[in-house]
Amino acid sequence: MVLFRSLALLLALAVSDLHCLPWFINISESEGPGATLQSFSFNCSSYTPTLKLLSVQPHSTFFNPPSLARWQGIYVGKLTLSSSARLDALAVNHYELQLQFTCGSQVIEGPLTIDVQRDTGHVQCAGRFVSPAGEIIQVPETVTPGARLYTLLLPGLELQGAQINITSAQDPPYFPGPFSINGHGWLQAPLQGLKGQAQKIFQLQVLVTFGSSQSCRGMLIVKVLPAPSSQVSFLEQNQSITIPEDLVPGSKVVQVQAQGLDVRYEIISPVPCPLFSVGHVDGVVRTTAPLDLAGATGSAVTMLKVKAFERLPPWASDELDLIVNVTPINHWPPRCLPALLVTQIPETAPVGTVLSTFTCTDPDSPGSTLDYQLWFHSPPGSASLCLSNRVLEVNDTLDCDTPGACFQQTASILVFDGGQPLMTTEVPILVMVTPVNEFSPTCVSRTFRVREDAGPSTLLGSVVGTDMDHPHNSIEYHTWDGSATFAVDRLLGEVHLLGPLDYERQTSYRLTVLVTDHSQDQDPTSHRSGSCTITIEVEDVNDHAPACEPPFQELTIHTVPGRSMVVTTVSCRVPEEPQRRAFSYSIVGGNSQSRFSLQGTILMLNDLTGGSPWPEQPRTYELLVRVVDAGPSIPHFSTTATVIVHLVPWRASTVATSTHRATVPSVMTPLLVTNIEAFWQPEPRFVVVLTVTSALLLSALGWLLVRFLRGLAQVLQAPSKPAQALLLNSISMAEHRTPAQAEITCSTHARELGAGSQAKKLLDSGNFFFT
Repeated sequence: MVLFRSLALLLALAVSDLHCLPWFINISESEGPGATLQSFSFNCSSYTPTLKLLSVQPHSTFFNPPSLARWQGIYVGKLTLSSSARLDALAVNHYELQLQFTCGSQVIEGPLTIDVQRDTGHVQCAGRFVSPAGEIIQVPETVTPGARLYTLLLPGLELQGAQINITSAQDPPYFPGPFSINGHGWLQAPLQGLKGQAQKIFQLQVLVTFGSSQSCRGMLIVKVLPAPSSQVSFLEQNQSITIPEDLVPGSKVVQVQAQGLDVRYEIISPVPCPLFSVGHVDGVVRTTAPLDLAGATGSAVTMLKVKAFERLPPWASDELDLIVNVTPINHWPPRCLPALLVTQIPETAPVGTVLSTFTCTDPDSPGSTLDYQLWFHSPPGSASLCLSNRVLEVNDTLDCDTPGACFQQTASILVFDGGQPLMTTEVPILVMVTPVNEFSPTCVSRTFRVREDAGPSTLLGSVVGTDMDHPHNSIEYHTWDGSATFAVDRLLGEVHLLGPLDYERQTSYRLTVLVTDHSQDQDPTSHRSGSCTITIEVEDVNDHAPACEPPFQELTIHTVPGRSMVVTTVSCRVPEEPQRRAFSYSIVGGNSQSRFSLQGTILMLNDLTGGSPWPEQPRTYELLVRVVDAGPSIPHFSTTATVIVHLVPWRASTVATSTHRATVPSVMTPLLVTNIEAFWQPEPRFVVVLTVTSALLLSALGWLLVRFLRGLAQVLQAPSKPAQALLLNSISMAEHRTPAQAEITCSTHARELGAGSQAKKLLDSGNFFFT
């Protein structure tokens, strides 16, 4: 029966005394992995709550971290057993778990106590019986056949009627007979006994079954010990041991052991024994003299015969042959040439390239065979180099195009001799792999779009170059043709705009970008390059206003009541952009009483019968038609065309016709009179040229006038006396003239002449001007 009590706790955010509530759970030790121990309900509407398992006392991995899920507006948490849970009330029957619930800034903690209840119907396999090593049982070989060797103690074993069987094989001749185990858990010896089975080990697999669904397995190991005897015997009849020659006298060589009662030991051959002795009681063989192979002949191999015997009658004994081998002592490690190897090779070196050949000798034993081993430091690079018959060579492709792949290989060659103690010589190796520029950089052709009104330094996009050589980003960018409109950043590959764009002049550009690598070879002058084409498409931007031809129209219309008629057609275009043809037309002024309308580019006079009464006298309308480009490009530009329409009523224009009683056809064709006033609009460059020319002309005239005034001032500052008299006479004559002749302009050119006749000549010349 499963003892389980589910306790649901409703926690509100306002409750702060949750830690004071007693939480107790009683569960059965038969609960297995995945069983639900406790459910919790939480109310946390404004935040996402958390439920944590902080600690378990005593420490155990039997409990999973609690889960938390939202269900019907509340949060439900569950605590379950983990996959490693094996509850045992006899081992631990009380656990205390510390839980923590968090909702927003409020944190509430509380303990959960779990008591494990005993289940008498549960067969629990525990102890060394179910451990991987099993339960070890030692019995003498003289045990009585069928005797009880061991009792298997399991809780409830006798009360529940469990069945216990040995499932492992017990086949002869190794087994003298089968071991047996009864329902009480008694392990019994074979009926044939264990005589003669000394030193044997029997492993027995045991299956305990309770009911139809519960079972456990274990192992029993039976070791048979020899029976005490008065016979003396060595465990091994022959032994061979090797010792170094540097052992000092009294050093332990080996300890021999024999079975028997109160055994003693002695060396019976050779007698006397100058190099070795044996302990009379403990059987320890020791050296008695220095083992100098060079000075003592025959000391390399010594054959000893050791006797073990009983101290008391019947003086049983046994003998042991012991061979002692003395090996020479190693004094010097091997010597190698070269003792240090530092070299460099390119990464393109083929497999099998020889780096060096090592020659080593052993000073202690010239001509002896040495053992060579290649040992790599960090990082390991066993695939790049190899040592074959003292020759170090390249074993694999040296690829430096992966970060950290090579550049430097550190290793050592360890040379071992065969002496004792084993001595080693280490030859350090430093192989520097130099990079080689093997691959050319590449870039992908791309297309960028830019508005024609984009300003300088506008970023159009980036050219991405790639290079398989390491480092992969050592690339520089250049333009092939040195364009003045675009520039490519040398390091980043960004394409920037330098000059202005005009869609009407050029709609696309093709820019060749050259990518060049650097710093990828041992030779700094080794470079490779590639190229790609960048297409730059200029997007049209509306930058010209439409122009109407003509921009001004004056028309005279003879109207007919009850009919609409075409007045004129407004024709507009953008001279700089002939492909732009989408325009919208609207009347923005002068259309009083809505007598006119536009149907596309056609100006219509509306039917007058349904509107306001038509005046009997002619009337003039000055219409302003606004024309806006309606294409997808922005901004939109507009212009205004002026149309002056003189409306003449039909009655006023047909009086003479009615007097002469002329027949008027039912369908009358209006008379359309169009007056076009032409005007001259010079080109801008002509205006500039005219302005510059006028400025230059005025400057020249000013310069001439300044020169003339300077000359006149010089003449007036120093006039001759005859000239002064003549000038005074001229002024006095002017005072007696009429008012109409009062203003006299006199221009006198006088120089200091040598005689008064020059003044007379000047007077006769008549240089007088009257206004």
